[in-house]
Amino acid sequence: MSGTFLILAAFLASAVEMVEALTIVLAVGLTRGWRSALIGTAAALAVLAVIVALFGPLLSRIPLGTLRLIVGGLLLIFGIQWWRKAILRSSGFKALHDEDATFAEETEAARRQGLDTRAGLDWYAFTLAFKSVLLEGLEVAFIVVTFGASAQRLDLAAIGAGAALIVVLAAGLLLHRPLSRVPENSLKFAVGLLLATFGTFWAGEGAGAVWPGGDAAIVVILAVYALASWGLVTALRREKSAQGATKGVRA
Repeated sequence: MSGTFLILAAFLASAVEMVEALTIVLAVGLTRGWRSALIGTAAALAVLAVIVALFGPLLSRIPLGTLRLIVGGLLLIFGIQWWRKAILRSSGFKALHDEDATFAEETEAARRQGLDTRAGLDWYAFTLAFKSVLLEGLEVAFIVVTFGASAQRLDLAAIGAGAALIVVLAAGLLLHRPLSRVPENSLKFAVGLLLATFGTFWAGEGAGAVWPGGDAAIVVILAVYALASWGLVTALRREKSAQGATKGVRA
């Protein structure tokens, strides 16, 4: 059961970050040419693979209880940030991320840049693709390494991330357009819930707690957080509607 949730969390988190990176890579590739953009993407993926390969085994040397306490706390912080933003977007207090707008901005910026050739590459296309994939991928690497080390199944976390990479890249290459129809906020909502759930579970285990039902407690924690999310979104939507009504009366 925990293995399934582990793959799912790694897949969803990786997919969200890769969709955002894909938007920039597509804008650069379609505007400036694919060779430099794809080489920059490949270089960033190679750096991320090295990070996972180095830090995964290093973290596994830390005593499991200590590791889960530390990682659980970090995942809680990380997950709650995603969770909070998703709640605010769902309730209307924060604007939804617009991949089409990002694509248009990056395309226009790429067109305005002059040609700077270094080592046979369009340096602007190479560096922008490299930076975008690396920055978005660092969050993926963090999730893969921490999840894999804490669950002692780095392979499952890597499978989830690898599957997301294949799916997103295949969709991008086939469509040649940003994946704006992907329900990004819903994915971030799910990822935030999963990160907070695993963070709570592992931090509790690291602190010495024994969860009733073992791994089955993950489902219960997830259900509690999902119910709390529904309550928060409902309350905030009402508050947003009340604010709109008040402004309408004043106008």
